[in-house]
Amino acid sequence: MKATSPGRPGLSDSKIWTRLQPVFTPLLTLVVIGVPLWLVVATAGKSRGEALQPDLSLPSKWQLWDNLKAVWTDGGIPAGFFGSLLVVIPSVIGVLIVGSMAAWILARRASKLTAALYALAISGIVLPPAVVTLVLLLRQLGLAGSAVGMIGVYMGIYLSTVIFFVTGFVRTIPASLEEAAQIDGAGPVKVFVRVVLPLLRPVLATATILVCLYVWNDVFYAFFVVGGRLETLPLNLFQVASAGLYLNNWHLIFAYVILMSLPLVVVFAIAQRKIISGITSGAVK
Repeated sequence: MKATSPGRPGLSDSKIWTRLQPVFTPLLTLVVIGVPLWLVVATAGKSRGEALQPDLSLPSKWQLWDNLKAVWTDGGIPAGFFGSLLVVIPSVIGVLIVGSMAAWILARRASKLTAALYALAISGIVLPPAVVTLVLLLRQLGLAGSAVGMIGVYMGIYLSTVIFFVTGFVRTIPASLEEAAQIDGAGPVKVFVRVVLPLLRPVLATATILVCLYVWNDVFYAFFVVGGRLETLPLNLFQVASAGLYLNNWHLIFAYVILMSLPLVVVFAIAQRKIISGITSGAVK
């Protein structure tokens, strides 16, 4: 019998792990994702008395539809939904356009200055913005409490994320494609729009989902920048829960969370393949 070297797993261990991996991975995914998801759905389907202590038990009688209707009527879902769209759509479009153009330049220019600018551009991923300074600046500009100010804040915060993903992806695109377009007489804008931008669809899909996820669920910056002057879904949930409307009404709070999460779930389900492709091509390469 052939002995294995110390510190290295034997062949039998490798075979065991190979056989267990197809079972272990879905089971771990089910626990990490399925348990919290079931907690939300089960609690949202209970009565107020049963939901006082949220747990994984089944409701004695499902009231999910009634709870969803109550939240839709009393929780300001339509106004919060359109308020969230008013902020999310311009923020995402703006940060994708500016970030992809900046990333293209940073990926194609090889110099010490460009490297320093790239490091500065992605530093926003790890350096949180100063909220007090941000609010004071918006007040000086007359943008505090407005959707325009909120859009500018989100673009500034998540521009680093877009630049990080898109720069890595652009470096995988052959520069000869752009040179061929330039030989045909295309200027920088036409090269970017006609050649580069169509190739960025996978990574832009990834960035879109990430930025949408952050902005759609944000309550921290929205609370300080717009306060109660603009209704968004997470801000509405925070306000009604803290005001006492949903106090101890966990069944309504979780029903609100379900309605608030549905648009992102639909978008993610549609774009999941491009998201995975964008992450592997943009971040790893």
